[in-house]
Amino acid sequence: MAVPGLIEHIRAQGFRVIAGDMDELAPGLYFADRGFVLPAGTASDFRARVFEICQREKVDVLIPLVDEELITARSLDDGNLQVMMPDTAFVEVALDKLELMHRLSSAGIPCPATRLASDTLVDVQYPAFVKPRRGRGSRGIATAEDASTLDRILESSDYEPDQLLVQDYIDGTEFTVSVVVWRDGEVQAVVPKEIIRKKGITQLAVTRHHEGIRELCHRIQKELRADGPFNVQLKIDVKTKSPMVFEINPRFSTTASLTIAAGIDEIGGLVRQAIWGRGSWQFGDWREGVVLSRRNLDVFVDEEEFNYRRTSLRGSI
Repeated sequence: MAVPGLIEHIRAQGFRVIAGDMDELAPGLYFADRGFVLPAGTASDFRARVFEICQREKVDVLIPLVDEELITARSLDDGNLQVMMPDTAFVEVALDKLELMHRLSSAGIPCPATRLASDTLVDVQYPAFVKPRRGRGSRGIATAEDASTLDRILESSDYEPDQLLVQDYIDGTEFTVSVVVWRDGEVQAVVPKEIIRKKGITQLAVTRHHEGIRELCHRIQKELRADGPFNVQLKIDVKTKSPMVFEINPRFSTTASLTIAAGIDEIGGLVRQAIWGRGSWQFGDWREGVVLSRRNLDVFVDEEEFNYRRTSLRGSI
């Protein structure tokens, strides 16, 4: 489904969708009711540009999907425009993977031992996982089987040692979990998805009921107070048979489409709650055993319509 599919899903429910992207050829811009080219989420004019568009288009709900834009986007939430993401404090912790591990550990939530590459690395358990302190996807990650391999990885990395983490490797089945929460803080749904194949993003996954994961996600909300939708990445440790968190994304995940297919419309449902109040939508049960098989889909549009859209986008810069 990805972004174009999510746009179509929301539009099919009667909502008008305005899309924004840095790339004028991004497919989502051509599926939305209207598209705009945006500066980077880290650019100084990003906030003003998004605010201008939201005002002009009378946007009720803003859904940021990229880590780099989250903090700035959250600052636009003023009651009239509601930004569908967690509280700023939660976002700041989740985006700093070292701070996140410290906070989880302090709260007694299982997570792997994590240290900076600039620290004295005498207590590392191998294999070890190396990843940026801040980042998304598979950028800058590597696995070290021993100390000499770790040294080579650190020496060749584009990241400074104080921006690179060395984390104990968790051996076990990986899950990505949708946690549906809105501003009152109640966890309305937890949907674990076992990852079968992953290549940067999840390619193949299946929904699985898992009471331990459900309880863990409730604990995360209670201790860290997301008060907005978030995604938990974890593994079921083969030694302890318990879920161990290694990352949290403070936004909807790329597997939101699987959550929707299983019966929990985490995006459409929360949009309704944001606009018309909590009582406007109730999440029900969801189905186990629903498989996501992600693949490319060829889409065909009339050239005249494509060129009209592209010209309009250029005029919106």
